[in-house]
Amino acid sequence: MVMKLRASLQHRLPENLLEVVPSSFDIIGSREKAVAIVEIPCELNKHALLIADAIMEQHKNVKSVLRKKTQRKGELRLREFTLIKGDPDTEVIHMESGCRFRLDPRKTYFSPRESTERERIAKLVASGEEVLVMFSGVGPFAIVIARKNPTVRCTCIELNPDAHRYCLENIRLNHLEGRVQALEGDVRDVCPKLGKQFDRVLTPLPKGAHRFLDVAIPMVKPGGILHFYHWAPESDLYSEAYHLIENTAKKLQRTVEPLGGVKVSKYSPGFYKVRVDARIH
Repeated sequence: MVMKLRASLQHRLPENLLEVVPSSFDIIGSREKAVAIVEIPCELNKHALLIADAIMEQHKNVKSVLRKKTQRKGELRLREFTLIKGDPDTEVIHMESGCRFRLDPRKTYFSPRESTERERIAKLVASGEEVLVMFSGVGPFAIVIARKNPTVRCTCIELNPDAHRYCLENIRLNHLEGRVQALEGDVRDVCPKLGKQFDRVLTPLPKGAHRFLDVAIPMVKPGGILHFYHWAPESDLYSEAYHLIENTAKKLQRTVEPLGGVKVSKYSPGFYKVRVDARIH
C-alpha cells in the first residue's frame, strides 16, 4: 500500500518529503464503509490533507481518515486521533475470518494486523475447551475462536464500557449467544468471582499484560495453557516473558512448562509484540 501511496504523491510532494510518507496505515471496516488510520510525521504536517486525499482516492471504501495524535495512554490504553478528512462518524463493521465486528476505533482498541494471530490461536484450541480472554476489547479473539470451534465456550472480560457494549453486539451479530459470555469490569475484580478455572487463558492487552500475571495464572486449570503477550527486542524475543511467567508462577506455587513463542507484530524498529505459550502445572 505504501508504494502506491508514494507513487500517487510523486508529483505532489517534494522528493525529500516522499521519503517520510508513512510506511504503512491500517484500514478498518468493510467494502461499504471503512476508516483509515495513519501516523503522519511532523515534517508532513502541512500535507496531511493531501495524504488523506491520496488514501481515499486509492481506497474508495474509506470514508474517514484519522491521524494518530497521541500514543496509547490511560487505564483503557486508548489513543487520541484527529479527523483529517471525511465522515466524523467513524463506527464501522469490520470483516475478518468470516466474522463481523462493529466498533469505533476512536473509542476502543482494535488491531486489524492481528487477524493472523487470532486465526493461529483458534487453530490451537481443542474441542470442548473453556477459554478465558482477558482485556477482550470488542471480542475478536473469543468470537473467532468460538466460530472456528463449535464446541468451545469463551468468557471475555473488558474494562472499557464502549468496548464491552460492542462486544455484546458482536456476540449477537455472529450468533454466538450462549457460547461467548462478555463481562464488564477490571480483571482483578472479575476473575476471582468467576469461581472456576479455564483450559486456556489469553492476555492480549495492548501493553502491560505482565502486570496481571498474578491474576491470569490462577485462572489456568492445572495442565492448562497460558498465552501471554509481551513486548521484546528482536535480539531476545522470549526470555524476559518466560522469566516473568516463571517468577509469578513460583510465588503462586505453580510450575511452568515453556511451549514456545511467536512474533505477533512489529511494534517499533527492533521491537516486537510477541506471544509466549506455557503449560501451567
